[in-house]
Amino acid sequence: MLYPVYVHAGDAAHAHGMEFPDFPGCFSAADEWQDIPRMAQEAIECHMAGEGLPLPKATPLEELATRTEYAGGVWMLVDIDVSRIDPSPQRVNISLPRFLLAEIDRYAKERGATRSGFLAEAARAAML
Repeated sequence: MLYPVYVHAGDAAHAHGMEFPDFPGCFSAADEWQDIPRMAQEAIECHMAGEGLPLPKATPLEELATRTEYAGGVWMLVDIDVSRIDPSPQRVNISLPRFLLAEIDRYAKERGATRSGFLAEAARAAML
C-alpha cells in the first residue's frame, strides 16, 4: 500500500529524516535516498508492532501538501508491505497430534492464554 512519507533532506553530515503523517509518532532516517523505502518499512513495522491497531488509510498527497507544518522538505510515496504489519487475525487450518493439542491447550489455559495466542507467541519466539 502506498503511504506518504515526508522527507527532510539531509546532507553529507546528516541523514535524511522521515515523518509518517498516517502513523503519528513514527519517525526514521536514512543516509541514502535509495534506503528510504527500506527504512520506512522497518519504521512502520516497529511502530505498529504489538499495538493491535487497524492500519490507517493513506492520506492523499493533495491534502498533506497544503499543511504548513510540512514546508521545506519533499514528499515521497513508499510502498509498504502491509501483510507484514496487518494485525487482523486470519484463520488457518493446521494439523497437530491430538496429544500435543491437548498439552498446548492445558499449558495456555494455565497461563490465562488462548490456543491461538500461545501458538502465535511460540512462533514469534522460534523465529527470533
